[in-house]
Amino acid sequence: MGPSGTDRQEQPVESGHTDDATEAFLAHRNLLFTVAYEMLGSAADAEDVLQETWLRWAGVDLGTVRDRRAYLVRVTTRQALSRLRTLGRRKESYVGSWLPEPLLTSPDVADDIELADSVSMAMMLVLETLAPTERAVFVLREVFDLGYDEIAAAVDKTPAAVRQIAHRARAHVAARRPRGAVTPAQTRDVLDAFWRATATGDLQGLFDVLAPDVVLVGDGGGVRKTIPRPVTGADKVARLLIGGLGKVTAQRDLRPAEINGHPALVLRFDGVIDTIIAVRLDDGLITGLYAVRNPEKMSHMDRETALRR
Repeated sequence: MGPSGTDRQEQPVESGHTDDATEAFLAHRNLLFTVAYEMLGSAADAEDVLQETWLRWAGVDLGTVRDRRAYLVRVTTRQALSRLRTLGRRKESYVGSWLPEPLLTSPDVADDIELADSVSMAMMLVLETLAPTERAVFVLREVFDLGYDEIAAAVDKTPAAVRQIAHRARAHVAARRPRGAVTPAQTRDVLDAFWRATATGDLQGLFDVLAPDVVLVGDGGGVRKTIPRPVTGADKVARLLIGGLGKVTAQRDLRPAEINGHPALVLRFDGVIDTIIAVRLDDGLITGLYAVRNPEKMSHMDRETALRR
């Protein structure tokens, strides 16, 4: 297998070309993973895309490649687009609500505000509302600042068409993205107040941090029990949370963590991750609560993931 992950470190047996190809691939690996993850919302699928990219890259005549970074991004984008369409079909048969796969991210991700914003759970859900090509164009243009010619080559469109798609996608995202910038410290303060209120059964304390139209989404994937469909409204969400999280026993451990570049909560039971709780904040209040319980989505919670632009 190629060098597409920390557990896939075998070196190619040939020297020369393959050594050079490996070095170039590893130099851009974190960038390529970030591109694939932002397009797919699935770390497992992003890893598969990187493996497919490596297999194609290893067979390329490097002497014909003028810009290795651009070439690798182009191949990754094409592979991700193909998988995105397959993933869309899988989501149609997914049991319950689907949420992006959470990542335990390294501290430097939060330092890059634009990158952290683009991989937040809230933004990843906004990206889910875009058509595959729109998503690819938006990610490559707005997050990675690629030129229209480069993007056109990656998505098999003309530069003029890409400009139109980018404009349309930008307007679509702008209408749905979180309102106003929120600092990590503000998010941590809200999460602290949220947890104290649920743990003590303080309804008013929850109402103080929940927006009136807050939405709670749970993802158990049919494997873990969770709410079958989103719950809307501060009163319904608050009472549901106090009835659930409020019953957390001493055997359970809830701690803060950096998830997708933002403060979040990780709930463990007997040392095993049970639930990842991420939030969307608008104007200082929680408007979205995202609880991932599907154990198949915990593969990147045992180590920090380095994301790059």
